[in-house]
Amino acid sequence: MPAHAVLQTIDWQQPWLGEWRALGQRVAQSVAQGLPVHEALNREPPDSMRFVPQSSLPEGQAYEDFIFREQACPTREGLHDFFNGLCWRLFPQTKRRLNALQAEQLASLGVGSVRGPVRDAITVFDENAAFFIGPDALWDALVARDWQALFVDWRQEWAQARLVLFGHALLEKLVAPRKNITAHVYRVSANLQAVPALDAWVAQDLSAAKLATKPFVALPVAGVPGWWAANEAPDFYADTEVFRPPR
Repeated sequence: MPAHAVLQTIDWQQPWLGEWRALGQRVAQSVAQGLPVHEALNREPPDSMRFVPQSSLPEGQAYEDFIFREQACPTREGLHDFFNGLCWRLFPQTKRRLNALQAEQLASLGVGSVRGPVRDAITVFDENAAFFIGPDALWDALVARDWQALFVDWRQEWAQARLVLFGHALLEKLVAPRKNITAHVYRVSANLQAVPALDAWVAQDLSAAKLATKPFVALPVAGVPGWWAANEAPDFYADTEVFRPPR
C-alpha cells in the first residue's frame, strides 16, 4: 500500500495522539500531496536532523552510527519510519540523546550479534516508551501492578496525571488499537506541560547507567481512563492476560 494510503488509516482524533496531532496531520498531508515521507519531514522544524531515503544507508553500516556521523536519518515509506520522523521533530533532544548513547555503545563494544543491556534498553525506550507525569499514588500502584487501585480506586487521580507516548513502534501499533498493547513507562518527576520542556528534561535525565537498570514499568495503555470506552466498566481490568498480576 502506498505511503499516503497507509497514513490515511491514522485516526488523529484518538486521545493518545493529542501531542502528535498537529505535526502528524501536516506531514501526512504533505505525503498525500505526493512527497515521499523523508521530504515531507524535512519541511518541518527543527531542521537539526535531515531525513534521507533508506537507500542512503551504506550496506554494512549500522543505522544508529550513520545517523550519528551524518546527522541524517534514513527513512522508508510507511508508518514505522513516519512516526520515527515525527518523534525526531517533536522530541529532538531526547532522540539525539538516545542516538548519542547508541553511538557510544557501538564505539566501545562494536555492532556484534548481541546488543548488550544498555543498547537493548535504548531500543526499548526508543521503540516503546511513554512518559508518565502524575501523583505518587498512581505511580506506586503501577509499579505494584495493583490495577484495581490504579484504575478503579484512584481513577479520579488521573485528572492530575498525564501519559505522553514517545516510542514510534508503540504509536504505529496504536493505529490499529488493541486491548493488549503495552507501553514501557518512564516516570518524569517534574510537572511539565509543554512538550519542549518535557523533551529537555528527559534528554538530560537519560544516561547509560540509568538505562542499564531498565527503568520502565509495563502499562497496557487501553486501561488509561478516557482512552478506551470499554474501560469504564470495572471488570475491564479483570482480564489477567492483559492486566497481569505481580510476579
